[in-house]
Amino acid sequence: GLPAGIGEPMFGGVESRIAQIIFGIPAVKGLEFGSVRPLGSVNNDAFTLENDTVKTLTNHAGGILGGITNGMPVIFRVGIKPAPSIAKPQQTVDLRTGEATTIEVKGRHDPCIVPRAVPVVEAAAAIAIYDLILGNTQVKGRKA
Repeated sequence: GLPAGIGEPMFGGVESRIAQIIFGIPAVKGLEFGSVRPLGSVNNDAFTLENDTVKTLTNHAGGILGGITNGMPVIFRVGIKPAPSIAKPQQTVDLRTGEATTIEVKGRHDPCIVPRAVPVVEAAAAIAIYDLILGNTQVKGRKA
């Protein structure tokens, strides 16, 4: 539901602002906006006019073109690393002796982010977008 025109073409772009806050979430290792296609001819979104509104027929760009929202849904995927404490024996170094050793973890000792990942990522993205909206309204002299 974001309108077209939020963001900036350089450092204040929607992707960079969302990425900044998303990468602040522990365990996030990757972020992808839209869909990654091998060729521009496949990736490009064709424009059309629908009810006096310019829209795209597809949304390969994920709702963002050149750092600015285009009126289509903003879509991104986040890669989260798996929990490191696993029951499988793992090679490590004993810091007291400096010797190679094996460690084996019994049970789970780190919190599982899976049930919390989606609402945390959505909330972080909402904060970034709201910050962009406030910035746009202040620059253009409008009240939020």
